[in-house]
Amino acid sequence: MNDKEVGMHDEIRRAFGMISGKWKLEILWLLHQRVHRFGELRRAIPGITQHMLTTQLRELEADGLVSRKVFPEVPLRVEYRITSKACGLGPTIRALMAWWQTHGRDGSTKRAAARGPKAIAS
Repeated sequence: MNDKEVGMHDEIRRAFGMISGKWKLEILWLLHQRVHRFGELRRAIPGITQHMLTTQLRELEADGLVSRKVFPEVPLRVEYRITSKACGLGPTIRALMAWWQTHGRDGSTKRAAARGPKAIAS
């Protein structure tokens, strides 16, 4: 590999690092639909633990893909929304969904089925 290819490889690894994680794409997809509160996200993602959702949201926030707004109320209300930076992933998410429509329903969905019916139906 030449220097330019090495540089591009490093860049794509950084990009993959921002969205990699078992739940990050699903979180981003949900937030792409609308603003969610923590509990709504947890209920919408079967199998995710409170700890893991917190961790994934913190990482997405640190990478500038999700914003968190805390309302000074009792009980505390926190809303999560996708940032404009993450909105740039919209075409990628749509391409992934189109790919799934073409290739994901060919009977090789055993791994996706393990995540629950929402993962396959979405």
